[in-house]
Amino acid sequence: MSTLSTLPIVDLDIFLADPLSPAAVAEAKKTADALVTYGALVIKDSRINEEDNEKFLNLLENYFAQSEEIIKKDVRKEWAYQVGVTPELTLKPKCVFEESCMDIIEKLDPNERPLDVSGRPSDPKTRFFWKMSTPPPYETEFPLSSIPNIIPDAFADVWQTTLENWGNTLKTAVENVAELAALGFGLPRSVFTDAAKYGPHLLGPTSSNLAKYGKENTILAGFHSDLNCLTIHGRARYPGLHIWARNTGKRMSVKIPPGKFMLVQAGKQFEYLTGGYVRAGYHEVVVNDQTIETINRRKVDYPDRPLIRISSTFFWHLSSDFTLEPIHELAIRVPEDEKGKTQYPPIKVGAQVRK
Repeated sequence: MSTLSTLPIVDLDIFLADPLSPAAVAEAKKTADALVTYGALVIKDSRINEEDNEKFLNLLENYFAQSEEIIKKDVRKEWAYQVGVTPELTLKPKCVFEESCMDIIEKLDPNERPLDVSGRPSDPKTRFFWKMSTPPPYETEFPLSSIPNIIPDAFADVWQTTLENWGNTLKTAVENVAELAALGFGLPRSVFTDAAKYGPHLLGPTSSNLAKYGKENTILAGFHSDLNCLTIHGRARYPGLHIWARNTGKRMSVKIPPGKFMLVQAGKQFEYLTGGYVRAGYHEVVVNDQTIETINRRKVDYPDRPLIRISSTFFWHLSSDFTLEPIHELAIRVPEDEKGKTQYPPIKVGAQVRK
């Protein structure tokens, strides 16, 4: 199994200093190449304030340490869990019910395969969705955008500020990655960001109770890819994220170092836009030996903190009313042996999400 160092590291600072410089052009090319080869890359961004991430992780740990009864007050099943809490054992990894996903696993070397999800049909994680979208200035076919965010009673004084501060850091960074990718592919800089201007972006931290689900080889989030355009991950306190490189079939153990680094993965919408030239990145979160080591260390170093793994994840979406279809200049680059294997008929993004 490979490690984080295998993934290319793109320096956003170079791009932001002078987007037209030769060095920035090289970073753009590196971004595009990384998405094609791995479906993922690591970014370095000096704008990241580690204190904001620490405040975010502390707040979410405290929130999910509350009783199940209190947390359930923030569930909005009638809104398809698009704001507030999704309870544990609700979300199912796509491979449980998609034959195409199982085919992908079968083609992997046995030593590179994810943990088997067949024995656990639902993930033991809990999620909180916080909307970070701009309402469109037109009548939308997909009015879920009008649903208000949920602010938990016990944290009403700090919740919005903390989530918005960290969420905006993630959102700004992933938008810059989209710009770099566009330039790296030889497209206009704003081709992806224009399509995502009114996207239903979501800050979606997940919580895994390691006091309850902390046994080695426990699946916290089963093998899957994301349906949105790009997903950006901030640093979590507990390791356990594995990703699969699209063109190598290798499983990589990801541990984002402290400081100015984040992980970005391509989602299904990005795959669609490229006609399969870039593939959505598969990943899982499991309790591995590094997770166990961190649990034991934090029991000693932070005995008063809850043993809860919080992901720091932002889902960057294309606008719901945008018609999703392959960009010709990218679709023609799909290797001949892959052309036609997956169809990408035009579809509104909102309809794609509902599917």
